[in-house]
Amino acid sequence: QVQLAESGGGLVQTGGSLRLTCEASGRTFSNYAMGWFRQAPGKEREFVAWINWSGGSTYYEDSVKGRFTISRDNAKNTMYLQMNSLKPEDTAVYYCARNRVAWATRPGTRYEYDYWGQGTQVTVSS
Repeated sequence: QVQLAESGGGLVQTGGSLRLTCEASGRTFSNYAMGWFRQAPGKEREFVAWINWSGGSTYYEDSVKGRFTISRDNAKNTMYLQMNSLKPEDTAVYYCARNRVAWATRPGTRYEYDYWGQGTQVTVSS
């Protein structure tokens, strides 16, 4: 059984920064790509960023390119999302999730993720 736990959310002003952390249990973390998603009130959960098993390949949703950076430390079973130049439209609950396919080479849809964390709230004030 895999458990994911996000932390690092909070309230920040426009232009500020936050670093989200996703800690994973289990011994196979390094075999799987991981993703960050977010869900704002009244909206569907949307893709934010993806990183492959080694950290050597990443993808970003267009609106966060150049502002967000995804990374991982397989020795610590941990993934990160550094968020800079935050905007009010980034306000959402942020979730980390594990790609269901080991060594996946692309992000896929949210239905291709089998384990999810409980989420962490990010609020950006204007």
